[in-house]
Amino acid sequence: MQGWPAPAGELLPAEPGGQGAYIAASSDAEAVGQWLAEYRASPQTLRAYRREAERLLLWLSEQGRGLGELRREDLDAFEAFLVDPRPRSRWVGPPRPRHSPEWRPFRGPLSPASRRQSLVILQGLFAWLVEAGWVAHNPFRLMRDKRRRLNNRQQGVERYLERPLWEWLWQWLARQPEEGVGEREHFEHGRRRLVFGFAYLLAPRISEMAGARMGDFERREGRWWWRVVGKGDKVARIPVPPDMLALLTQWRERLGLPSHPAPDETAPLLRSLDGRRGLGDNRLYRLIRETFQQAAAALESEAGEGARAEVLRLRQATPHWLRHTALTHQAQAGVELRYLAGTARHARLDTTARYLHAEDEEWHRQQSAHRLPFDSRGRSYADDRDGAAEPI
Repeated sequence: MQGWPAPAGELLPAEPGGQGAYIAASSDAEAVGQWLAEYRASPQTLRAYRREAERLLLWLSEQGRGLGELRREDLDAFEAFLVDPRPRSRWVGPPRPRHSPEWRPFRGPLSPASRRQSLVILQGLFAWLVEAGWVAHNPFRLMRDKRRRLNNRQQGVERYLERPLWEWLWQWLARQPEEGVGEREHFEHGRRRLVFGFAYLLAPRISEMAGARMGDFERREGRWWWRVVGKGDKVARIPVPPDMLALLTQWRERLGLPSHPAPDETAPLLRSLDGRRGLGDNRLYRLIRETFQQAAAALESEAGEGARAEVLRLRQATPHWLRHTALTHQAQAGVELRYLAGTARHARLDTTARYLHAEDEEWHRQQSAHRLPFDSRGRSYADDRDGAAEPI
């Protein structure tokens, strides 16, 4: 089958040109490009916004319609489409370059959180287009249940690995390659440990990991820091704990470099198999996902049905789960909220507070005091060692 035609400019931020009410644009794609241009300084945000806008434009194009024709009743149909993009052969596929005929707009159906995020982004797009005079109205403003649909703030973070599962995963990652394997396997083993250790100890976003340079690790007054440029081009310095410094030293020794980086080292931290070129976002994403799948297979082989829930968690895990895991475990270890927010680089403390599970633990502890009556032998249902309740 034929692949998707590339939208005008592939939805890259448009340069001034063409006609429009208050913007220089001559098509929906160009108008969206003008909106995207507002996010040039935030590459990750730009990519996410371009993805959602492109999906909407392609969905409308299939119906021979434009942005100005989107109505309130269309939003329910579009949300249902995000739940199950059909036909799958046309909409869903594995990662491919945007110019490839095998490229597809979706990797699979969107989760409820991803659908809410999509609608939030598109509501912002239409608000901007209304101000720009490109469309006459914003259909998202007519949604009565907008709070339920568009409130993207979760009460707590759920997509993380609980500590016992993380400890098993790290021990699995630490296992040495089989005797007799080649240099490539040893290189990949060391790189994989660095990737997961880096993600767990410093809680970076995947783009920040892929873009990290050796010289970003710097020593100030006897302490090591990681200098990172995050969302919105904001510069931050994150303390480097001893375990991260040890991983960095081991990795540099494998590359044949001195133990500690120099301030002017611009070479990438994470390397491809040639030991020189860096890893892009997509390759790093696939590396982490592949590792989770391999770990799930290993745990299933070792523990069988007894670890069914943990195996499922590993199969579901994505690279961003590592960031959630890092911040959740730091919170559980007692790191103060202000320092946790600094590591996460959150602008709002209430965003960071989602990683605090102390109230859940206390609620569960107090709820456990609410019991069924004891039976005639003074035993509760929870005391039944066979797991079956005896009649009172």
